[in-house]
Amino acid sequence: MTTSPDPHGQTGTEPGGTPPPATPDDDAEGLAGHDLVDWDLAAAAASRLVPPGPRAGRAEIEQLVAELRSAGARAVEPVATTARLRTPPGTPPALVVDRPGWIAANAASMGAMLAPVLDEVVSRKRVADRARARTRGKELAEVGPTAQRIGSAVTGTEVAGMLSWISTKVLGQYDLAPQGTPRLMFVAPNILAAERELDVDAGDFRLWVAMHEETHRVQFTAVPWLREHLIEQARSVGARMMPEPDQLAQRLGEIVSQVPGVLRGDTDITQVLASPEQRERLAEVTAVMSLLEGHADVVMDEVGPSVIPTVATIRSRFTERRKGAGGVDKLLRRLLGMEAKMRQYHDGAVFVRAVTDQVGVDGFNAVWTSPQTLPRPTEIAEPHTWVARVHG
Repeated sequence: MTTSPDPHGQTGTEPGGTPPPATPDDDAEGLAGHDLVDWDLAAAAASRLVPPGPRAGRAEIEQLVAELRSAGARAVEPVATTARLRTPPGTPPALVVDRPGWIAANAASMGAMLAPVLDEVVSRKRVADRARARTRGKELAEVGPTAQRIGSAVTGTEVAGMLSWISTKVLGQYDLAPQGTPRLMFVAPNILAAERELDVDAGDFRLWVAMHEETHRVQFTAVPWLREHLIEQARSVGARMMPEPDQLAQRLGEIVSQVPGVLRGDTDITQVLASPEQRERLAEVTAVMSLLEGHADVVMDEVGPSVIPTVATIRSRFTERRKGAGGVDKLLRRLLGMEAKMRQYHDGAVFVRAVTDQVGVDGFNAVWTSPQTLPRPTEIAEPHTWVARVHG
């Protein structure tokens, strides 16, 4: 499926091109961690790999794009009324993208999110390499620019496979865009495929999806500190989860040995990748993500049948669809940590509803006051403890 180009020109991506050849003047010391992954190559390769989506005529595609843009605008007021949070005036409207458009945006955001983490990894490796070289009385042999580019191309190809697969699953997203302007996106072919699979009213389903994503937008725009806080927390966890250079081989062996358990569903990929200390920090980020996803699910349902007449049917069928992954799809979800994300929707929604039942919507909204009022990992499972801590 090919969606109509967005007026902002963000429904596709252009290959990054071939890097210039190395010259004798290239300074190996200048190579940074963010050069470890060729994100342009990853985006271009993923866009070539990904299937276009369900078959649809041009008139149907144009109607889909128009209705998604309309749904994005129509979702603003019901979400603001239900959540009692409001997106500030002047916030950019939603983008309607195809799968390559989603890939391009997320490759850029992932590169910006991970750049400081990878820079730190490279810096730590250089320090360790220099220490070993001094111990042995030898000069440090730096990785040359050509070898660096070859490595980044290989890594970019691996990232491309992940981006390609995920781009077929995502219905919408509020892109935090660490490198630029955050934007709300709807992935048109995936929404069309989902509504056909579920056999639900198309107009209601498109608006329902828009409610969820608009809630994410209002979370990050009505709560100004939240975006930067989450970016910093994610980067901090990423940096801590990177093993020390002299521990890399050992950690890789541990991870490989536990992959069968991940595939069986005995453990979670994040538990495999993290040490006990790192899991504590990861649990803090997971608690915030559970809050955000659960809150969006609650708001999209609380808007109710007065706005979305078939909301109960959509929720019932969509919940079953989340459970229905099988075979290769389920294995990939486990390996990419998406099974954990499915739990976030449920656990977060239980937390939001329990808190709202105790202290009302305004009492729940105290959660957005500061980083200190965000739920702690144990409080997601025990909402009354958050109420006691924040409200006394």
